[in-house]
Amino acid sequence: MSNAPTLAQQIAQLAQRVSVDGLSPQVREATAQRVTDALGNALGAAHLPVVDQMRAVVSGWGGNPQASVVGGPATAAPNAALLNGTMAHALDFDDTHLPSVLHPSASVVPAALAAAELSGASGPELLDAIAVGIEVTCRLGMAGYDQELGNSVFFEYGLHATSITGTIGSAVACSMLLSDSIDATMSAIGISASMGAGLLEANRTGGTVKRIHCGWAAHGGVVAAQSATAGVTGPPTILEGRFGFLQAFLRDRVDLSAISDGLGDEWAVERLFIKPYPCNHFTHSGIDAARAMKARGVDPDSIIALTLGLPTPVLRTIAEPANEKASPRSGYHAAFSGPFTVASAFYADNGLGLFHEDFTDEAASDPRRLALAAKVSCEANAECDAIFPYQFPAILTATLADGTQVIEKVLANRGGPDNPLSAEELATKFIRNAHQSINESRAQELAHTITGLVTGESTPRSVGKLLSGEPR
Repeated sequence: MSNAPTLAQQIAQLAQRVSVDGLSPQVREATAQRVTDALGNALGAAHLPVVDQMRAVVSGWGGNPQASVVGGPATAAPNAALLNGTMAHALDFDDTHLPSVLHPSASVVPAALAAAELSGASGPELLDAIAVGIEVTCRLGMAGYDQELGNSVFFEYGLHATSITGTIGSAVACSMLLSDSIDATMSAIGISASMGAGLLEANRTGGTVKRIHCGWAAHGGVVAAQSATAGVTGPPTILEGRFGFLQAFLRDRVDLSAISDGLGDEWAVERLFIKPYPCNHFTHSGIDAARAMKARGVDPDSIIALTLGLPTPVLRTIAEPANEKASPRSGYHAAFSGPFTVASAFYADNGLGLFHEDFTDEAASDPRRLALAAKVSCEANAECDAIFPYQFPAILTATLADGTQVIEKVLANRGGPDNPLSAEELATKFIRNAHQSINESRAQELAHTITGLVTGESTPRSVGKLLSGEPR
């Protein structure tokens, strides 16, 4: 056996180095922005039926009040991570890493927050742990990115990379907060690799299970770190081993260098895409193309046909089965429909594009939107294929009643490094999400408290208190 450190050892060594030396203010500030976004999304989802269902499940488990839950009583740390992670992902409004096409913050932030409240960690310690957890999540996702294929091998196999790799990233973050041992972190990786799971069939044909994927990943991360701290061990070769994580999920279609090259020199948290709309990220450029057409004066009543050109791999998620996407069975399913989101963009009138009110069951049954969605044909587009998955482009072509055609191309997603949301847009997203659960005064205080984590002015427990709705 080689004396060179295994991948798990390299990650554990990075985690300890960051725990000792800390990260730069720039990385901590970027991480705090991701915390704000993730917790805003959780506040926005706090009253969804699936959240109420999971609250009932967790309530039946009981547990010591170790960590805060958005809009509810404190509970055991793994249970808090489960609930908060479910909320952070349930609206499909969470950030995205490209080209791995996964959502790292929705599992890592809730897991790390629960562990930090349990351990009494400081604000900077929490942010450092989250940054490392996100890095691990994204690098494991990139190990499954096939350059030649132009897509994630996880997705090719129907696997939800977000929840699978997010479990391990969450475990690393939690281990940094619960233990300062390289061996414990390495074991947490080895334990959590047996806990990561998630299938994508719900994106195609329905079911709300995907909404709990990040919650379960966060739960698994906390449990793995606690187990390692208690002395449970994991194999040092868990990632690259013959019967390890990467072989099990990716077979031989894996890039090990994506995990180790430059580890600790650059940070994925600074390059994440923040979603402007609460729906599947593949739909966003189509929405923006439709909004641009509307701004040019195209009347939806004058449209006789719409062609939505997309990257080929995207079609399986937002275009197929065609009848399901043209007439989604619920507001949640509408969030995964290219035809419906394009149609909705012509009728939304809040000035922000699409928001929560556009994904209610009532909106999904709006006859105007359904009539226009029925006119949308989705097809693979070579120009979009050449860009995907570094962006999620769309080319929308409208044929009008007078025979003219109008074309809009959106080749770079809003919210990414090449087309970032403004500070005002980010603040608006957070406040509008938070308003689903708390008033504006408390939302502003929460935003300020999260920002204070960077300098240590705030603590994880002070953030948790505001999230739970406890008295000041």
